[in-house]
Amino acid sequence: MISDEAFLTATLRSLAQGPSVARILAAGVQAVEPGEAVRRCLRREGAHLSVAGRDYDLAGFRRVFVLGIGKASAAMAEAVQAAIGAEMEGGVVITKHLPQKGKQKTKKAKIKTKNVSSNGPGRVEFVEGGHPLPDERSLRAGERTVALAASLRPDDLLLCLISGGGSALVTAPVAGVSLPDLQALTAALLACGARVDEINTLRRHLDRVKGGGVAKLAGGATIVSLILSDVVGNPLEAIASGPTAPDPTTREQALAILEHYALNDKVPASILAALESEGETPKPGDGLFGRVQNVLVGSNLLAAQAALRQAQEEGFHPYLLRTDQQGEARQVAFELATFLRQARLSGTPVPAPACIVVGGETTVTLGPNPGRGGRNTELALAAVTELADFPGALLAALASDGEDGPTDAAGAVVSGETFRRALALGLQPVEALARNDSYPFFAALDDLLKPGPTGTNVGDLTFLLNF
Repeated sequence: MISDEAFLTATLRSLAQGPSVARILAAGVQAVEPGEAVRRCLRREGAHLSVAGRDYDLAGFRRVFVLGIGKASAAMAEAVQAAIGAEMEGGVVITKHLPQKGKQKTKKAKIKTKNVSSNGPGRVEFVEGGHPLPDERSLRAGERTVALAASLRPDDLLLCLISGGGSALVTAPVAGVSLPDLQALTAALLACGARVDEINTLRRHLDRVKGGGVAKLAGGATIVSLILSDVVGNPLEAIASGPTAPDPTTREQALAILEHYALNDKVPASILAALESEGETPKPGDGLFGRVQNVLVGSNLLAAQAALRQAQEEGFHPYLLRTDQQGEARQVAFELATFLRQARLSGTPVPAPACIVVGGETTVTLGPNPGRGGRNTELALAAVTELADFPGALLAALASDGEDGPTDAAGAVVSGETFRRALALGLQPVEALARNDSYPFFAALDDLLKPGPTGTNVGDLTFLLNF
């Protein structure tokens, strides 16, 4: 459980309302704690397992396995193991950070996997994958995923636990495509500001696990997927690139994305060759999904609503602006800062004290020789000049997983005093923004949000507060 004190920054510590704001941020993250999200939808009575209203007789299956893919999968797996108990045959859980016990024992053994025996004879192997770019660990995780899925038979049950980050953590490239090819493609897409859904469209057509790949490999086994969404709108095919979901996109659409961002000459030739020659992914209506139940157990909306409930308890007027925010981080910052100023001056859509929450996920287009930062710290940095000398207003940008892009921060906090404080330290927000160098800027101000990895991932939340 992440404590509210973990969200306190220099700005929040200086404000009388700072502890309240920290509790609001913590409430949003705590509401989508993966284990609790799983427990809410699972009910076990004797040999019968109820999942979101559908009943499964565990005695009727030959074997029961678990497959976890994503940043939240370790905590999700613990909840599933507790529910299944001795019937659990085993499984594989791929995540960004191993459970703490696994990390300690793994370090001694100098390997990256650890078998964990829990609640019966079944062994669940916890495996680290690479993120945000797939690496050799992701490739090994992909091999383990393919092996497990391919070993299943029609009388087996597979419980899949899917969450954000899974697209990079697990990779099993189609024939002719190498890991360096996928790394180059992912880096090019991230650098040009491609949206997550566009990146995942390409991934689904270049990977044997993604785009319904697990369902296709599973040999007719029954599959129950519990899904924690980090994608705007919660399209199942986009969350971890939809390993158990039908893929509504086509190879032609994947090629069009490369064309749109002028990447045809910048990605490996093998990528284009595979997109032009590989067979299509399984589509909606395909019979293989008749044995698959996909259940959404947590989302950005759930986190936003919990934060707003806490805001009301803290004495703020709560208001949900939207949960589908997308676009370039610095442009979104301008729009949200303008909205915050107008709300402060006009008292609409809610009067002060107000807490306005925005959910979604922005993107960042990197310039030449970029510095260090993520989409949330870049959004916050772009808001510094917009909120300069504007009293009684505060913006906090937060990645729910506690890790903003390639950094160890979850985001940052900006107030009307941030601009003056920065200048006093010799920091130039406009210059830092031009360099995509938001992390050092807020580190110098001690206004980075650094709660540490939260173990969950439902996208980003931006908080606009008027005091």
